[in-house]
Amino acid sequence: MEQLHKPHRKSKEKKQQSSGERNPKAFAFARPGKLQRTAARSSDIKERRFHVPLVDRLPDEAPPRLVALVGPPGVGKTTLLKSLIRRYAKETIADPQGPITVITSKKQRLTFVECPNELEAMVDIAKVADIVLLLIDGNFGFEMETMEFLNILAATGMPGNVFGVLTHLDLFRKPQALKEAKKRLKKRLWTELYQGAHLFYLSGVMNGRYPDREIHNLSRFLSVMKNPRPLVWRNAHPYTIIDSFRDITHPTKIEADPKCDRSIVLSGYLRGTNFAAQDQRVHIPGLGDFTVANMEVQPDPCPTPAMEQALAKITGKTGRRRLDEKEKRLHAPMSDRSGLKIDGDAIWITKEKGFTFDKDAEDDGERGEGEEMIIGLQGERRLLGQTDEGLQLFQGGETIKDVPVEEENTGRKTQRKARVAEREGGDDDEDMDDEGFVSGSGEEDSEDEFDEGKLGSMFRKDADKDNDEEDIAFADSDSDLGSMSELDEEEEEDYDSDEEAAALRWKEDLTGKAFKMHGRKRSYHTGDLARFMYDTSLTPEEALKRWRGDEEEEKEENIEDEEDDDFFKKTSQETEDLVEDRYIPDYDYQDLATKWAAEEQMEALRRKFTAADMSRGRDDEDGESWNGASDGGEDSDGDGEFEDLEAAEEGEGPKTKAKAVEQPTADDIEAEREKNARRKEELRQRFEEEDRDGFLNDKANARREGGDVQEFGEDDWYDAQKAMIQTQLDINKEAYAELDERQRSAVEGFRAGQYAKLVLEKVPAEFVARFDARLPIIVGGLTPTEDRWGFVQVRIKRHRWHRKILKTNDPLIFSLGWRRFQSMPIYSISDSRTRNRMLKYTPEHMHCFGTIYAPLIAPNSGFVCFNSMAGGNAGFRIAATGTVLSVDESTEIVKKLKLTGTPYKIFKNTAFIKDMFNSSLEIAKFEGAAIKTVSGVRGQIKRALSKPDGHFRATFEDKILVSDIVFLRAWYPIKPRRFCNPVTNLIGWQPMRLTGEVRRDQGLTAPQQKNSQYRTIEREDRHFNALKVPRALAANLPFKSQIVQTKPQKKQTYMQKRAVVAGGSEEKKARALMQQLLTVRNDAAAKRRAKKEETRTAFKKKMADNAAKKEAREKRETKEFWRKNGRKRAAGDEGGSGGKRSRN
Repeated sequence: MEQLHKPHRKSKEKKQQSSGERNPKAFAFARPGKLQRTAARSSDIKERRFHVPLVDRLPDEAPPRLVALVGPPGVGKTTLLKSLIRRYAKETIADPQGPITVITSKKQRLTFVECPNELEAMVDIAKVADIVLLLIDGNFGFEMETMEFLNILAATGMPGNVFGVLTHLDLFRKPQALKEAKKRLKKRLWTELYQGAHLFYLSGVMNGRYPDREIHNLSRFLSVMKNPRPLVWRNAHPYTIIDSFRDITHPTKIEADPKCDRSIVLSGYLRGTNFAAQDQRVHIPGLGDFTVANMEVQPDPCPTPAMEQALAKITGKTGRRRLDEKEKRLHAPMSDRSGLKIDGDAIWITKEKGFTFDKDAEDDGERGEGEEMIIGLQGERRLLGQTDEGLQLFQGGETIKDVPVEEENTGRKTQRKARVAEREGGDDDEDMDDEGFVSGSGEEDSEDEFDEGKLGSMFRKDADKDNDEEDIAFADSDSDLGSMSELDEEEEEDYDSDEEAAALRWKEDLTGKAFKMHGRKRSYHTGDLARFMYDTSLTPEEALKRWRGDEEEEKEENIEDEEDDDFFKKTSQETEDLVEDRYIPDYDYQDLATKWAAEEQMEALRRKFTAADMSRGRDDEDGESWNGASDGGEDSDGDGEFEDLEAAEEGEGPKTKAKAVEQPTADDIEAEREKNARRKEELRQRFEEEDRDGFLNDKANARREGGDVQEFGEDDWYDAQKAMIQTQLDINKEAYAELDERQRSAVEGFRAGQYAKLVLEKVPAEFVARFDARLPIIVGGLTPTEDRWGFVQVRIKRHRWHRKILKTNDPLIFSLGWRRFQSMPIYSISDSRTRNRMLKYTPEHMHCFGTIYAPLIAPNSGFVCFNSMAGGNAGFRIAATGTVLSVDESTEIVKKLKLTGTPYKIFKNTAFIKDMFNSSLEIAKFEGAAIKTVSGVRGQIKRALSKPDGHFRATFEDKILVSDIVFLRAWYPIKPRRFCNPVTNLIGWQPMRLTGEVRRDQGLTAPQQKNSQYRTIEREDRHFNALKVPRALAANLPFKSQIVQTKPQKKQTYMQKRAVVAGGSEEKKARALMQQLLTVRNDAAAKRRAKKEETRTAFKKKMADNAAKKEAREKRETKEFWRKNGRKRAAGDEGGSGGKRSRN
């Protein structure tokens, strides 16, 4: 059978190749509404990244980023800090305190600071932290301290990097509960910060640290973060956070007065802008304002690998890795690191097995030199060199057991002069130059041998002992002190690398090099003679003596004659000086002095010394000096060539062939000027070429003047502003790079990123006594304006979580700038933009103005306020937040004033008013003021009356009554109080308290003033006379207005007849008796009803019990009955035959 197949589908037609023409359907807008929304969203995203361009003041060698660990107590801050340090530095710190700096990458470092649970520390950390790790107890939720810190950050400046860290997640037993808690806390954190804020999760603690994988994720995130946008306040002020503290006050001052002001040294990395080189004003929060007495840059204690490589490249030394390199990865001077802890001015050394101060005790390992010294000092507890046998000062010297009587004329009477001792090997001494200065040392006295008889009797040896028996070994440098005792036994040790050997070769033959550089007798140099010639205070004879050294020798001889102690031996200097003297031609110095005494000869000689060879026209930009003088050749010693004029004239001596320096001509001077002009023009062209995109070209001038508005597009303008800022930074960097470090520090100041120490004087002694390493110490630089005080107008709003509204003139603690102070604000509000009206209390849900007396500060600076910074206060402690509006010494705040008075004489529209003013002078100030009565009649003050002082005449628009009260609405100016109490919590501080708080603390009651007490108001009933209308007028009134008077009725009405007429007193007594009897009867009936109710309740309860028992008995009997009868029936059914047969 033939198989049938289904027909195949038709193949799709292939698309034709496009001819290259644009297809209009492909590029049409299908949905214009969606396109508009997309374009708007793209534009919003693009505009959102635009900010006001700020100058990036971050230096090339940036300071470490400050990472703050913030959270309530018991949330795991210390555990997280230990884990991060272990992750970065491979080291465990038992008790981390103070700032801890670690290296995270090749060019980046982090400084970790644990914020204690104190409001002052939170405020300080919020001002300087670059990265905030907000620790949250996942099992408990957000706590009050966390919310307070977030609001402080929002008020003072929110850094770009704030992350949440959830801890204690191991306490959740169910995964679903853990998932819901994470979701709830993340949503709440996003509400407080921003949508998408990072939240890290840390589970249980293992071996005192969090799991390595979770810490690795967190540390990796911290290491790769970019620099956030700098905050305005930090970008305009220098500051540093202190990581080391020392008290350098002289011990004698402390011993004389323990409460004396101290001198302290604070060290830390500089941040923000540059510190001034001199007289930098700083503020330490919690301590006060100071002027930096001295500031020095120290070597970086924690350099990055990039910094070490750059330093090695400059010095030409390659870095060498050692086993102890891990110690350089961590800088924690205030923490207990490997048994070493710096606490203020004390250094604590901890050892696991403890210290033994017995020299002869056996130790497992060899003691180092420093340990030997400490143990020796601690173990002996004696004076230096004192032993049981006596006192021995020098090695191999005699032991002195008693102090003999000193002989007369012994000992040193004058200050000792420095002299050079020859080496042991007896090396030949050489002549040395002292860089153009005459040493002035004597020759004969320096040759005196050491005479032991001239010493005191304490140091005198026996006569039979040889003086050269044992020499004293001196160290070549401080670094060689440790190996002095082993110089005779050991040779120079081998170095591990060629770099160390090359670095230490400078120590070889130091004495020989010193003789070459600093000799006692110097050779005759031209530079010295030129220097003496230009010294106008010296005569030619004195100049020659100075040049030859004769005068200095005489002075030295006189000094040395008085000294009896000479520890040094002869040298061969005198012989060499005499040999050198033979090469100097011998002249008649008297004739020379006479010849050169003339002023013309001296001027001619000066011109010859200062003349330069200007005839050479080399256009060498690199080698030519700026002052127009020639370089002088390679063999010149920098002092110019000396021409022996006398030898040239007389033909005496070997220097008659010296070449004379020619006098420059006018043509030479003109050529030199042209060459300098060409050089300046070339420099100007080069600068313009480099600055074609900067501030000196025409385009920049047009931009500055606003001439070419359409030069940049919509996006190019922003980039151009950033380019201008970067160009200026590059220009500044090039200008500063040409200066050496000392000049740059003097001009620019101390740059951020450097590690420096600051010396502060006149610091209170309480700061040293109460120093706590856990509290952060911040040194913030002050601008000149911030040292002045005045009235500051702010915009303030009570925090929505604060319980009470704020009252005017109640003290508030402000955290404004670096400072924390207590002031008394006055609240006000703009009244129709005409005046600032004082408010007694802050509004509920809106901003108001506030005026305080405070240090002047830049506008738009945020601040935060507290009623009290004590930790025991329950509830939310932040009272208000706001910003600074303006700084002005004058304040215009007015208060509504209402004065009242009463009229005592009324003449139509005029009245005399009393009880409003006290004198005519007060009335004169308010003449013409508008007044008003309670009933609404308006008036005006006219003049004061002569006789009753304080009374005045006023006119009204209508006649007023005697009973009317007249009042005057006025505005009274209010001045804020000049009160500012700095918060000095580091040395002890007592805030100003309210009167109620003082009375509560002292147990006093508020005094009751008589005028403030409430009393009953007695108002007299006013009787008005009846209106009497005359009969003639009443007759002419219209019908509607006629007065209707009803005549009295003669007969009694029905109601009058039915009125009950009360009887006499007997009837009243009878009615009262009946009422009493009925009351007694009703009371007895009520008691009987209550008694019956109680009996009935007891009976009902008894009947209910009986019914329950009966029911239980019947149930039991029924069950027993059916148990018995059921068996009988079952047996009967089985034995009977009447049943149906069952089916099989």
